[in-house]
Amino acid sequence: MATDTVDETEPTTAEDATNDEVREAEAAPEEERGAEGPSGVGQGAAAVVSAALGVVSLTGGWVGTVASARESLIGQLETSSSSSVAAMVEAGYGDAWRATALWAGLFALAALIVGAVVLVRPAFGVPGGPQAPWIKSVAWAGVSLGVVGLLLAVLKYTDVLLGLPSA
Repeated sequence: MATDTVDETEPTTAEDATNDEVREAEAAPEEERGAEGPSGVGQGAAAVVSAALGVVSLTGGWVGTVASARESLIGQLETSSSSSVAAMVEAGYGDAWRATALWAGLFALAALIVGAVVLVRPAFGVPGGPQAPWIKSVAWAGVSLGVVGLLLAVLKYTDVLLGLPSA
């Protein structure tokens, strides 16, 4: 004799099928559902940018080089051949040195700010998983390089570090 049995694992209507899919999706771990939550890619990218800006502040960038060359050219144009040697050195090299230090300081300050924002971001962000350790490490590197770069830039700008020779 044939008995009609209903398999309870299969949905009987389309509405039941939709409800079962929703329940399965809610029960699935977050990794299986996809990247619905924050992944930390933005924070990682900002940490790397912070470290790169810190390196540029220490090694110099093309912006600082161009500003230095521009200030040197302006200094040469403003001084005449009858100017004193001290005035020529100051106008030709001193202003260029300070322009390089200024741009290095701006890059260092940017590295410091971006790194600090990455480090304090979890305190103000959406609750979720902890920040990846490599992001913290790279952000701390950016902050450290920014502090060192800013200190060196201030020392260069004020002529404490490698000041111009007296003429």
